[in-house]
Order: sequence, then C-alpha cells, then structure tokens
Amino acid sequence: MTGAPAPGAYAVPQQAPLGLSKAIEPYREAPAGQRWTLQNPKLVRVDLGADGQPVLARQGSMVLYQGKVDFSYKGSGVVGRVVGNATGQEMQLMRCTGRGQVFLADNAAYLHPIELQGDAICVSAENVLAFDESLQYEVRRIEGHGIPGGALFTMQFQGTGQVIVKTHGVPVVLPVTPTTYADAQSVVAWSATAQVVLSSQVSLRRTAYPGHSGETINLQFRGAPGNFIVVQPYEI
Repeated sequence: MTGAPAPGAYAVPQQAPLGLSKAIEPYREAPAGQRWTLQNPKLVRVDLGADGQPVLARQGSMVLYQGKVDFSYKGSGVVGRVVGNATGQEMQLMRCTGRGQVFLADNAAYLHPIELQGDAICVSAENVLAFDESLQYEVRRIEGHGIPGGALFTMQFQGTGQVIVKTHGVPVVLPVTPTTYADAQSVVAWSATAQVVLSSQVSLRRTAYPGHSGETINLQFRGAPGNFIVVQPYEI
C-alpha cells in the first residue's frame, strides 16, 4: 500500500541501517587500567594480574573470561556458603585465581564497586556479587522471631580492596537518624558502626513470609552523624 499516510497517522521515519563497526562501537570493552572496571551498569570486569591477588565471587556469576584463570569452590563452611537474607537461598562463593580477565554479572542487576581503604561496611549477603580476597570479611546474623531460618545474614568487610555490590534498580543512600527504619528486603548496605535493631510493624502488613503472621520485618538503624544506609527500590 503506497501513498501519503492517512490524516492523523504517525509516519515512522526511515533510518539507514548502521554498518557493523558503527553498530558495535558503543558496546566495545572498556579499556584496562585498573583492577575492577565497570563495562556497563550491569557488567564488571576484574583483571587478575601479576599481584596474584585472588577474587571471591558469587558462584555462577562468571559470564566470560580470558587468559589462564582457575575457578574453585570456596567450600561449604559458614563463609563459603552464606544463607540469603529473606529467601533462605544459599550464596556459594567461587575463588578466581590466575592471570587474565573475568567478567561478572548476576541477572542484569545493577553493579556498584565500593573501594575500602581501611574502613568497613556491612552488606546484605544477597547483595554481594564479588570482592577482593585481601579484605577481611565475616558473616553476621541479625536474629529475630518470624524470619525464615531465624536470622538475616549480612557480610562485614574491612581493610583495603573492593566489594562489588548488586542491587535491584538504582539505589539511594540516606543518612542514619534515630528514626530510620527500612524493609529488611530493601536494605543493601550500611555503615559498619551503625547499630541495627529488628522491628516488626503489624499495621504495614506488606511482606508476609510463609508461616509468618503478616508483620513487616523492618530494621531500625541508629548511629552517629555520618553513618549511612543504602536501600534499593525492591521488595518481594
């Protein structure tokens, strides 16, 4: 059918197809120069070089690697297998060693490299993608009635190195005040010096876990000026 479009119809502008080189140019690999490099908001590359520093990453998060890289399971101990916050799913870690480049991602989640320089941060276990093994890390439990498994699991990192945090959507960073409450599933990270207290609000009744009364599990954060909390626009 030819001719001018009908009155009120939208005419789609015709565009010439791009050549191969122009079509792929915006998606080329970001150049090297540092250990961790975001390729785009949802994909990160770590360069394993002559320093021999291994990386620990969520098992199954490798999407591509180049060079001579070995992958081994961290094990089934408390650090090698971390129980997820609200779902009860396990996060198993793999150890990446050798010389080469490893590209990591997880279900197109947004990725955020955090560089620690002697300071510390707590991150929800479900939001950890990868980190330098040079960091000191430990699993912490926030216990409370009505939580599947009886506790929320977080990881505290301290020292010098990077942690790659993943989020559902774009997060927001807020200061901690005496009246700061957050849904346990929306919390991503917070200052390691902040105090965390479990709180339930029956009136909200938004998140009901299987076998739970219907109360929303909230975390109350208390801390000194300068303490912060990171939340994501997500909850089950």
